[in-house]
Amino acid sequence: MNHFRETEKALYTAPDYANWYTAATELDRIEGRDLWRLKKESENYDYRLIASRTAILRKLRKQNDYDRLMFRLREELHGNLGNMANPLLYQEARGGTKRLINEYLDEVSGALNLITDSRVKVLTPYRKRQFLKRAARSFGRSALLLSGGASFGLFHIGVIEELEERGLLPRVVTGSSAGAIMAGILATHTDKELEELLNPDYIDFEWCRIFQPFALMKNKTVLDPKVLKRFIDRNIRPMTFLEAYQHTNRILNISVSPADSHQFPRLLNYLTAPNVLIQWAALASAAIPGLYPPVQLRARNFEGKSVAYMPHNRWIDGSVHDDIPKEKVNRLHNINHSIVSQTNPHVLPFMSEEIEDTGVIPFIQDIIVKAPMVQIEHLLELVQQHFEIPGIGTMIKKAHAMARQNYSGDITIYPDKRQVSLGKMFDNFDTEQVSALIMEGRRATWPKVEQIRNTTQISRTFDDCLRRLSDRYQYVPR
Repeated sequence: MNHFRETEKALYTAPDYANWYTAATELDRIEGRDLWRLKKESENYDYRLIASRTAILRKLRKQNDYDRLMFRLREELHGNLGNMANPLLYQEARGGTKRLINEYLDEVSGALNLITDSRVKVLTPYRKRQFLKRAARSFGRSALLLSGGASFGLFHIGVIEELEERGLLPRVVTGSSAGAIMAGILATHTDKELEELLNPDYIDFEWCRIFQPFALMKNKTVLDPKVLKRFIDRNIRPMTFLEAYQHTNRILNISVSPADSHQFPRLLNYLTAPNVLIQWAALASAAIPGLYPPVQLRARNFEGKSVAYMPHNRWIDGSVHDDIPKEKVNRLHNINHSIVSQTNPHVLPFMSEEIEDTGVIPFIQDIIVKAPMVQIEHLLELVQQHFEIPGIGTMIKKAHAMARQNYSGDITIYPDKRQVSLGKMFDNFDTEQVSALIMEGRRATWPKVEQIRNTTQISRTFDDCLRRLSDRYQYVPR
């Protein structure tokens, strides 16, 4: 019992993932959960299908039967095969899921690497490339989506750093509000450039300043937008979405909401708005209604000059209509799996470990989150029926939009609720507070690492194989 308590304490006080994982696997051993991992059978996935596919791939790979191997992979490789990504399969053991699932994923990765690196004449560079691109397109890939949350958006840095260190950071990253700023920082800097920029000792996180009473009446907003713009300009490089993609190979998406009723929410990226400047997109996405004024986007014109983009339109906080724009991202970038970092204070109270521990799927969690917002919407409609209050119609529309959003992903990472409070939402944190929140992001990621590793392994292998082909034969990767 003493060993169990000591190990459990080591789990909760671990300084890094290596120590956390050591404690997690030891607790699994003590509780017999490691035996559950070794046992193939479970009602939560089609273990017979996974075992059969694993055996076939292993046989073909050992025989170097490239034609049949490619045929099998092209026809039978699908995301969440046999429901092996089921969250319930990651609730039993802390250190991972069924070994059979790991064996299958390793066989797929091994087969793709074998095809990529083979020097046999039948596998020409062109044939390899066509096979990998088509199979990768059919399979899909993962995306990281960063929510709003004002100052608590610093939590996202810890999530990003941990995923990057584990080699698990998706190329596709999306942000709304505070998440848009963090995503913009990530997408405009290479890994090497980020090392110093994201160091807590160098982060200057003065992003908000409350207007004095006279200035407040003059500007009709609570917070000074110049301070926010200065913070964004210090941390996001002056690039367009297309320039950032070319510089880092990351696919950045920023969600913005319309300030008027005649426009629709937009998801800005190198496909939909290639020449829009990211700094202005992030500023618009962070423009919380009532606190900051709506923002006019800017873009580079044909001559490379900064000009107004859609001059007659203004944009506000992306979280109002699309905090987690999964459907749009999925459609544009062939996403089959979403990782959400969620820090919105109005969402977190309804997210709990108890819900996760029961294995309740994400959409049920979303129903719980949305319920209070629906009540707010109905209350505003009731007020509108009996009182004439300027702007209440707009408030109802925003409540309606927030009530019908999806706030979770296939995997959702969120901080301890005790670390997040509405009263600190608009604070400028000091170095110690910044470090603590970044560390909270890392800690919250650790229990999800093995799940993320498994659900992204095949898409990461595709990316790596295409990259090697590109380096070897000067092809452009997908």
